[in-house]
Amino acid sequence: MLQTSAQHGSWTPRNRAYKVVFVVCKRSYNEARRVRPAAGWSRVGRPRIRRPRPTQRRSPVNAAVPDQEAAQAADDGAPAPASRSVRIQQVLESEIFSGHLAPGARLDEVELAARFRVSRTPVREALRHLASAGLIRIRPRQPAVVVELPASRLIEMFQVMAELESLCARMAARRISASQLATLSALHDELIELSKTDRVADFYEVNRRFHETIYEASQNEFLAEQTRALRNRIGAYRRLVTQKPSRRAATLTEHDDVLRAIATGNEEAAADAMRGHVNLLGEKLLDFIALFPKSGR
Repeated sequence: MLQTSAQHGSWTPRNRAYKVVFVVCKRSYNEARRVRPAAGWSRVGRPRIRRPRPTQRRSPVNAAVPDQEAAQAADDGAPAPASRSVRIQQVLESEIFSGHLAPGARLDEVELAARFRVSRTPVREALRHLASAGLIRIRPRQPAVVVELPASRLIEMFQVMAELESLCARMAARRISASQLATLSALHDELIELSKTDRVADFYEVNRRFHETIYEASQNEFLAEQTRALRNRIGAYRRLVTQKPSRRAATLTEHDDVLRAIATGNEEAAADAMRGHVNLLGEKLLDFIALFPKSGR
């Protein structure tokens, strides 16, 4: 019955109710559209979705100074904490090697911070690196102390280092990639140019990267980790030896032998060249021992 009425266009009470509801809903919708700017509604009449703003990316300048102290240093034109810690580390290394800081000498963080006019953060970082190199011993709630390392002990460490790096060079001769070989060659060329200047610190850093490239080219991560760990312990002594111009010149010749052997895939020659480069033999041994004050031998 209802279906017949609807088909003929007649309006039943139910149909009229539907029409009333439709008109009311349409008016409500139009009202909502007119007031949406004040009510915060979107174009389709729905509440706007408040999306959180993306986190502001740090600019390269901010990325270079991650902490407040570094930012202050940048504003003042002073060196960043990292460079401060390196400077403090190098000064203390020099004083230890010269005998100015004898074995047993105390290194108090507060006193060093006052001496170098820095906060304790770069001092603490410098002491940590000196401890990893075996030059000092850090004690809980007490000042660090300079340790005594006889030259014989360090010579033993260099012998082990020579064998580790020799193995790295041997494996690199077999596994090095074309890009790694290009990097190694470029670093060698950079060392040649640096040898003509007095930029000893830069020479040492590029030399470190030359050796690091060989570690990576060995394709043996465990071997690379162990070699890096020992290199960090004796790095201060290698840096000191690099101060001599004759040693830097000899380094270029030795690196050239290592590079040629690796480039031609001659594993045995690469291992022998690297072993001879790192090991303390002959004149290199005498030069190394001469670095120590008599009390430290």
